[in-house]
Amino acid sequence: MGNCITTCCATIFLKKKQSLPIDTIFKLPVPIANSSWPPGSDFASEIIDLGGLQVSQISTFNKVWSTYGGGPNDQGFTIFEPSRIPQGFFMLGCYSQPNNKPLSGWVLVAKDACANTRNPTLKKPLDFTLAWNSARTRMSQDGPVYVWLPTPPDGYEAVGHVVTTTPGKPSLDKIRCVRLDLTDHCETNSLIWESRSVRVYDVRPRNMGIEAPGVRVGTFVVQNGSTKSPSISCLKNTKSISKYMPNLQQIKALLKVYSPTMFLHPSDEYMPSSVDWFFSNGALLYKKGQESNPVPIAPNGTNLPQDHNNDGAYWLDLPAGAANKERVKTGNLQSAKSYVHVKPMLGGTFTDIAMWVFYPFNGSSRAKVKFISFLLGKIGEHVGDWEHVTLRVSNFSGELWQVYFSQHSKGTWVDSSQIEFQSGGNKPLFYSSLHGHSTYPHAGLNLQGEDNIGIRDDTVKGNIFMDMGTFELVSAKYLGSAVIEPPWLNYFGDWGPKIDYNKNAELKKIQKFVPKNKNCALEKILRSLPCEVLGEESPTGPKVKNDWCGDEI
Repeated sequence: MGNCITTCCATIFLKKKQSLPIDTIFKLPVPIANSSWPPGSDFASEIIDLGGLQVSQISTFNKVWSTYGGGPNDQGFTIFEPSRIPQGFFMLGCYSQPNNKPLSGWVLVAKDACANTRNPTLKKPLDFTLAWNSARTRMSQDGPVYVWLPTPPDGYEAVGHVVTTTPGKPSLDKIRCVRLDLTDHCETNSLIWESRSVRVYDVRPRNMGIEAPGVRVGTFVVQNGSTKSPSISCLKNTKSISKYMPNLQQIKALLKVYSPTMFLHPSDEYMPSSVDWFFSNGALLYKKGQESNPVPIAPNGTNLPQDHNNDGAYWLDLPAGAANKERVKTGNLQSAKSYVHVKPMLGGTFTDIAMWVFYPFNGSSRAKVKFISFLLGKIGEHVGDWEHVTLRVSNFSGELWQVYFSQHSKGTWVDSSQIEFQSGGNKPLFYSSLHGHSTYPHAGLNLQGEDNIGIRDDTVKGNIFMDMGTFELVSAKYLGSAVIEPPWLNYFGDWGPKIDYNKNAELKKIQKFVPKNKNCALEKILRSLPCEVLGEESPTGPKVKNDWCGDEI
């Protein structure tokens, strides 16, 4: 018994003392100063006024407590307090993240800048309620932790927790609650850690989009056996959402610093091209009922319908003639450029720079069943493929915080600490998958499926790449007439025809490659693919996508 306890304690001690990714503080490869950006607006001015409430973004922390098991990679999580808080500003809550990646987050602190002293924007809490403590939890940890929920005065809301390592309540001076009109509803976002009935999440505004006023605070919430809405709120921007957005020269400067490089798969026959190249090389506009008389598309799409109601009456297709079709299918990398859409996000505290790429043709999907891989015939093929990545930049500093990678009508956000950068700079690297053109932060096999069965998205760091810094700014609505949208952007019709094939027949063709006991599993995955990938729905342009006005999903 004594030996067992000694061994267990030694294991816990070693686990606690091992080096973890969170022990490293992430910084962009090249430091970014607020003075890095051209002048002319309030962008990157460090402080944002939400309406009598000034907020500043803090990414320097003092560690409060860690646990060393559970969560991503079974490495635990850590809770921090913001440090180096500017004079006159107050903490709104603590910050937390998993231990499996470098310390790289942020949290907002706030200052009352309201002229009405009878109704200030910030007030001390009246008391604290214990939300969770780890004193009786069997795990490797830095002693017990106590997570406190502030009790706000009437007309105020808590937007974060206070954390202590002793059971006594924190000082009421430790944190501030925010006036109700400057708060908004929030929701749980990514899971930080869980143990039995206890879950720790970061939180974000419930309503997301270019006009949504909700502001993410950067705090976390503990849910102890409850699936109800979070016990805290987020902030709300009651002033102009566009006030702290970058101007035209600042957008160009941001793209000069952050524009990525996209590696294309060396075995992919279907390269991107510019939209103008596609149109100038014989692309055709079809109209329902007049299929025998398609119209050549003018350069820049000036003769495309501008009706925002897509009723299926119009669609685009490859040029006439088999040889021309095959030539245009392969695209033209030399002409390719990224089409940039700039939009406010999180109540105007961040700028999203969506960088769209056009491919004339999307190739056949490839399946993997255990150790066997094979093409899926017509499944996955379609004309007019649009893909994108989105850079999320802080309007407090101009720093790049996250990159979104689109993958078959969905995608994923990846922190800057988890992406690759070009040597000697802050330009991200990413990868386009073979035939499907989904985007990924790292090279390798990405499998849509489970148990080693699914659709292959293969990416490779080869010698074929596209510099996304060759761009055309096509939309930045908040800048008014400073950016003129090209006619093709406001074509809401289909960018390709519906593929006319029998899906069941195609599935039967591939059954000979698949062991009988795996047929059902593969068919289930194939039928779950987006209709656009299956060819049952025609692809649409960037402005028709939900994330054009909303957040990435």
